[in-house]
Amino acid sequence: MNQEPLVLFGVPALGIILALVCLMFSLRSGKRQRLIDNLPTSKTTGVFIGLVEVKGTAEAEQPLTTYLTGSRCVYYRWQVDEQWSRIVTETYTDSEGRPQTRTRMESGWTTVTKGGEEISFYVQDDCGVIRVKPGGAKIELQTMMDQTCGLSDPLYYGKGPAGSVANSDHRRRFTEHAIPLHAALYVMGQAHERDDVVAPEIAADKEAAMFLISTRSEKQISGGFRAGFWLLGLLGLAPCVGGFVWREGLTHSDPARNIPLFIAAGTGYLLAWLLGWAWMVNNSMVELRQRVSQSWANVDVQLKRRQDLIPNLVNAVTGMRDYERTVQTEVAALRAQLTATPPGKPGPDPAGCLPLVRAIVEAYPDLKVNESFLRLQEQLVDTEQRIALARAYFNDIATFYNTRLQIIPDRFIAALGGMQPQTLMSAAGFERAPVRVQLAA
Repeated sequence: MNQEPLVLFGVPALGIILALVCLMFSLRSGKRQRLIDNLPTSKTTGVFIGLVEVKGTAEAEQPLTTYLTGSRCVYYRWQVDEQWSRIVTETYTDSEGRPQTRTRMESGWTTVTKGGEEISFYVQDDCGVIRVKPGGAKIELQTMMDQTCGLSDPLYYGKGPAGSVANSDHRRRFTEHAIPLHAALYVMGQAHERDDVVAPEIAADKEAAMFLISTRSEKQISGGFRAGFWLLGLLGLAPCVGGFVWREGLTHSDPARNIPLFIAAGTGYLLAWLLGWAWMVNNSMVELRQRVSQSWANVDVQLKRRQDLIPNLVNAVTGMRDYERTVQTEVAALRAQLTATPPGKPGPDPAGCLPLVRAIVEAYPDLKVNESFLRLQEQLVDTEQRIALARAYFNDIATFYNTRLQIIPDRFIAALGGMQPQTLMSAAGFERAPVRVQLAA
């Protein structure tokens, strides 16, 4: 009698709880998969503040050296485990209430030492580099070593401790994982301004949806989350229905009579999964639309930067050019004085320009207008490249957004939210003309 409520309500309730846990993790995997798919890859020189995705190779000015394999890397972890086994004697009571003893073998692995190092490193692509601070990230590493050996192997004591664990079998497993130097990387995280220079970096942020550093490709990462979404979602169906089936077995009822109940439980779970999916898709579409707006704001910021920067650079170079022209005129006048004019005689005073020349030489020992023009040219190229990257990023994410609006079944969720396609930017339709640089002779 006391077990009746537990059988009637406890077992199905436990099954429903397990099903909801599977549903939650399924939707989380689906959300992360869509986040990775929705975020276009940025070039390192085109990274803007906010959530970004970059691909490239791991580089460092002073790379690390792994402990076990001696490989150059930017991040590594190593561990040494030792195997043990022992015979355990235990006492138990048999079905007739008599005490009995039995022995069994236990074995396992114990970690005897471990370690690792990490540094801030750079991700390099065909455009440049960006610094990444790995602290707080989920990091997927390459396996550098996974080797098991015995006492006769030099590795046993060469890289492991001198002592042994209790009941040791004298077998050790050496494992090492790392991000090797020059390894291909996928990085998603929050970009913000560096403290030391005017440049972005990717680092941990509590507000970021994800901070991932992986040696796997984007396709592999997305496929893993997609598989998790489907497998966990379907796995949740088992405890949801199984709880009711198990209850019928415990109460010795005829399961065939309760098939409609099993169908109702499975249908309810699938309906909850469908509603969760619709909620997830709608939120991801809203986030994607916000990123489209943010990417356009990045274009506007770069255009404003160009409008403010270039005229000031042109004025600075023009002023330097005119100043150098004045200096050259004064120096030429001095060189034209082949002889000095006697005191009291009409003529130019050769000493009149010396204070000016001395002041110029002391203040500007290396006046070279060519370098000023070169810096102006570099700034022009960098500015136009920033604008081009911002426009390309906008078109990439807008194209993906427009594609989502047409794909079934996403288009139905987007239609419920009243989402409209985003017009792409083209060279012919670009209204803001570039700043004209005209330097008078």
